[in-house]
Amino acid sequence: MKKYKINFLKPKKNNELGQWLIGQGISAGFPSPADDFKEVRISLDKELVKNTESTFYARVSGDSMENAGLSDGDLLVIDRSLRPENKKIAVCYLEGEFTVKRIIKKKGRIYLKPENKNYKEIEIKDGDELLVWGIVTYVIKSLN
Repeated sequence: MKKYKINFLKPKKNNELGQWLIGQGISAGFPSPADDFKEVRISLDKELVKNTESTFYARVSGDSMENAGLSDGDLLVIDRSLRPENKKIAVCYLEGEFTVKRIIKKKGRIYLKPENKNYKEIEIKDGDELLVWGIVTYVIKSLN
């Protein structure tokens, strides 16, 4: 398994100012008239974080989850209070290293599935050290 460095960041509790949000949706089809164009402040912590005490941010390092929409450098929102469930994307601590993979449960076994054909599924065997550290709830992408 390729080693990647992962840095965890905590959301700020008192991010009162926030960023500007355009009050109405932006059309991805035909432009809509902006008669009542309004701007309000938005805090991404308030929008993306359900439980401040159990939520962390981390950057994706590598390409093993690119077909799930997680690219190198993307920012993940991870909630440690959520239960690991089949087909959820999770940050896992496996044999002393962090990795992000999809949890697969089948026939009484647990697998960590990459979303890139260049990587093999990891079968968790008896005696393996696995901790599902948290569930990925959002990904913030950079388009540059």
